[in-house]
Amino acid sequence: MLDFGDNAEPEIKRRREVVFIILSGFFLGTLAMLNILGISRQIDLSFTVSGIRIPFIVFIGVLPYPLTFLCTDFISELYGKKRANTVVWVGLLLNIWVIFILWIGGILPPKPELIENGLPPLEDPSRVFFQIRKWTVSATVASMIAYLTAQFVDVHIFHVIRKRTRGRMLWLRNNGSTLTSQMVDSIAVITVTWFTARNAIQIAPGETVIHGLVILVLSNYVFKMVSALLDTIPFYIGTRWLSRYLQLDTLKEFRETGKEDQQAIEG
Repeated sequence: MLDFGDNAEPEIKRRREVVFIILSGFFLGTLAMLNILGISRQIDLSFTVSGIRIPFIVFIGVLPYPLTFLCTDFISELYGKKRANTVVWVGLLLNIWVIFILWIGGILPPKPELIENGLPPLEDPSRVFFQIRKWTVSATVASMIAYLTAQFVDVHIFHVIRKRTRGRMLWLRNNGSTLTSQMVDSIAVITVTWFTARNAIQIAPGETVIHGLVILVLSNYVFKMVSALLDTIPFYIGTRWLSRYLQLDTLKEFRETGKEDQQAIEG
């Protein structure tokens, strides 16, 4: 955890908390949005190279997902591991809150007759809600498992690299932590979703389940990987600007450790 010190001016302290709230708000708001949108639609971005069709299919919920990792990287860099982990836990509670509201909405009267696949008839206006409810609960359960695993992997690897490089090589900890954690996330969310909401994942005719799931995992991971590489520049610019704006010395702990090590050697 970064030591902000008690000598900062009130205006600087206010800035630090406002920026933290903004980063946390984007993180939590994006998390809620992607869980609700989740697996409601598969987007086919397949393309052809030299006459060979390259399948590329992603869930709509994955589109805003890279922003969550950028936010936790900013929080980790500026506010430390403890605050980053706290935001991750709040995100888990938010997932549970989404499921709770959907559960309440489903049991309140009038309760429609559920027929095929646990949904009301097509002519029932509440069918849309129950379809969203079914997919969102399945996606959120998968997301919670993948989310906890991936986000803690992201924060842990970020700080391992940060410590090993003594605060240098910002690009390495940004990309190294995100690329690793997003592979974990992609595998977990697709496989768990398949077992909890099979009808939501469309497997092309004539395609085996394993092949279809592998395409989804790789497509979602490639999308996240490209997004992670692209966010390196805004992460660099944002970290430098915010460090000055918030008057934070993110390398202070490493300089102090270096001085202590030098004094120990000289002593």
